[in-house]
Amino acid sequence: MRVIDLTRTISDTTPVYPGTQGPSLSIVNTYEDSGFKETLLTMYSHTGTHMDAPNHIYPEGTSLDQKEVSGFVGKGCVIDAREVKAGGIIDISYIERNKARVERADFIVFQTGWEKFWGQAEYFGQYPVISIEVATYLVKNNKKGIGLDNIGLDSIADAELTLHHIILANENMVIIENLCNLDLIGEADFLIAALPLKFENSDGAPVRTIAIL
Repeated sequence: MRVIDLTRTISDTTPVYPGTQGPSLSIVNTYEDSGFKETLLTMYSHTGTHMDAPNHIYPEGTSLDQKEVSGFVGKGCVIDAREVKAGGIIDISYIERNKARVERADFIVFQTGWEKFWGQAEYFGQYPVISIEVATYLVKNNKKGIGLDNIGLDSIADAELTLHHIILANENMVIIENLCNLDLIGEADFLIAALPLKFENSDGAPVRTIAIL
């Protein structure tokens, strides 16, 4: 068995979505003064490698704490879309050419190669996004979720969050953003576990995401 960490480390310098306040990690108890160490974490619910819940978009949607924990674990499939140029569209042909692997998977993870820009201005640039047809396919085929190695399912320019609306209209689906280390998986079948921090009425939460091969 091989376990791969697909999670970004949260720090004071973690890149966040434009307009969002970055996280703050402050040591509030020290070994010298208290005999133990404790850290105060201040951050938005969509920080680092995180998961979007249906109620991130829909007021009556399911929150992460309401979902069955089985919805966070399942068979995964990485689709290599690194050949798609900046600002390009990952179309349905990527599903079709990986059809067998896609059909037996619960989570479809798109590798755009954008993780190489983590910590750089380009990370907020014109990363590739899936087409509406791909999003609709995933919903109709009852997938548990979609994963990405960039900061958002929709392009930065799409203020309407078109793809978020399509995916999260399905109460059973979640979105995982800011994944990494997808090149260590390749086309292998694997089990993905993405367990969100459990807090009340959570519209999203940081996740420790792992791949088990």
